[in-house]
Amino acid sequence: MKLKHLVYPVVGIVFTTLTISCSKEYIEIKPQGTFLEENYYANADQAYTGLVATYDIMGKQTKTFENMITMMNAGSDDFNAGGGSSSDGAGIQSFNDYTIDESTVPPSFWNDFFQGVNRANVLLQKLPDVPMDENLKARFTAEAKTLRAYYYFELVRLFGNVPLITVPLLTAEIYDVPQVTAAEVYAQIETDLTEAIPDLPMTITDLENEGGRFSQGSTKALLGKVYLYEGKNELAAEQFVAVNGTAGGTSPFGYRLVDNYADLFLSTVGFNSEGIIEIASTSGANVDYGNWGGGQNEGNTVSHMVGPRGFSLIAGSDAPDYAGGWSFNTVTQDLYNAMQGDPRFATTIADLAALQQQGKITYTPANQDTGYFLKKFMPLNSDKTTGGGVVELNYAQNVYVMRLSDSYLMEAEALGGNGARAQALLDAVRARVGLPSVPVSIDAIMTERRLELAGEGHRWFDLVRTGRAATVLSGAGFTAGKNEVLPIPLNELENTVIVQNPNY
Repeated sequence: MKLKHLVYPVVGIVFTTLTISCSKEYIEIKPQGTFLEENYYANADQAYTGLVATYDIMGKQTKTFENMITMMNAGSDDFNAGGGSSSDGAGIQSFNDYTIDESTVPPSFWNDFFQGVNRANVLLQKLPDVPMDENLKARFTAEAKTLRAYYYFELVRLFGNVPLITVPLLTAEIYDVPQVTAAEVYAQIETDLTEAIPDLPMTITDLENEGGRFSQGSTKALLGKVYLYEGKNELAAEQFVAVNGTAGGTSPFGYRLVDNYADLFLSTVGFNSEGIIEIASTSGANVDYGNWGGGQNEGNTVSHMVGPRGFSLIAGSDAPDYAGGWSFNTVTQDLYNAMQGDPRFATTIADLAALQQQGKITYTPANQDTGYFLKKFMPLNSDKTTGGGVVELNYAQNVYVMRLSDSYLMEAEALGGNGARAQALLDAVRARVGLPSVPVSIDAIMTERRLELAGEGHRWFDLVRTGRAATVLSGAGFTAGKNEVLPIPLNELENTVIVQNPNY
């Protein structure tokens, strides 16, 4: 998100212990009740601060060790957990081989998104009484509803049946909130998004100050994705066609595929015409391990996590001067083979094994080393911050929650993988990288999603959503009827009415 980081009050949030890899531990805060001062939301500026706090949880995609991208990649067939050793991050390692259970699943995947829900609930409760411009208030309300829907979408995709909370709760109340069905959660998500759309700006034009905020276009795209996950394909296609417009052209909301695929992943690219839901990172937050994962954490941690350990450029070499990292998410041989001959290979995979064999670089093989690394997020030494804080926690590369090619392919899927419109959408994605047309089908769309979006955290969800996970991931230990969702963390089961997911 582009919204400038602000110091904001914690609003009715319950924290849990978060354990970090590489011997870094932080944030052990016992559960506390709501301690927002009742008179805090006294004007529009304070309401804006609360809105920023609500957006801040979107950083879960990349801004902590326990981030969505590296975690979900590790559960797929395209990436290993990697890291320094088989014990480097119990959560990511156990998700990679499907030994994950209530004691190894990182509690933050539950807790962080519920923090976002709670912040949205507090903001929605307070906004009606804030003396401010009514149009601005309506926009803030719509954004809060969209954010609550977004966080619940992540929760229901990850855990299935979760508690549905739409008002702020005191600590004493949270232990008695039961789970509801996924269908009930999805119904609330639909309600929030459909109510929000009319009061949002059609597009975000002031990217310098408002880049990353929800608009009608991005919220409709999110609603389309929600419908797709529910199997409501006709409704999904209706939202996507409005967002996508003419395949390969500029949509009514201003979205357009960027000309050069590689430009999507430059550390300096910023917001662009392809980003529908995009999260900004910055090298200027001066984050150190003492506040990594807290409210000041605004760097892209994935960038360092996926880089190779012990990287060194041989003098005179023409190889890229990578900054190095912790060797998470090494690329599997399956993805390497699948991308052979694809124009997106050079942007997606760094073949360090070949470079080392050619005498151009050296690196230190670590856990599950294949010699292949996720290049989309790998920084160069020139990308390192020159400011304060720890270099590895302050990379500035933006990340996409959803971009236009993703939306094209979801619409083609919602259309059943057939027809002229679905063909045009698939062709546009392929034509952007110089690939010829292939007959459209669900299989062709799924293959294209794998290659187009490789490493961006979508593959595991795609496999589960389409019922292919049990077959594709059987060799990794995936069990049908169990591993379609994560286990609920142990600390959420203790002294509560919450019931563990089936077969865990």
